[in-house]
Amino acid sequence: MVAKLTETERVGLASLLPSWSQTEGRDAISRSFRFADFSEAWGFMNRVALLAEAQAHHPEWSNVYNRVDITLTTHDAGGLSANDVTLSKAIDAIRP
Repeated sequence: MVAKLTETERVGLASLLPSWSQTEGRDAISRSFRFADFSEAWGFMNRVALLAEAQAHHPEWSNVYNRVDITLTTHDAGGLSANDVTLSKAIDAIRP
């Protein structure tokens, strides 16, 4: 099982992942993405799905037209883990 991030590991999250924010009321991080249209948003989701599947770590997400909202948490760990950091960095590499 993957362990939750320690308090020490959490201290640097804001600078490590500046585009992500703490999800209110949850031990999770979230980010919203905007695109030119639905097709571009869907293409982004396809790329993220491939990354997530390769990492065996899957996001909570929603899509409305040109917006994709992603929340990352590790359910098996009961909150944020290194898996969330790894996936968020990979997502940021696709769409900074």
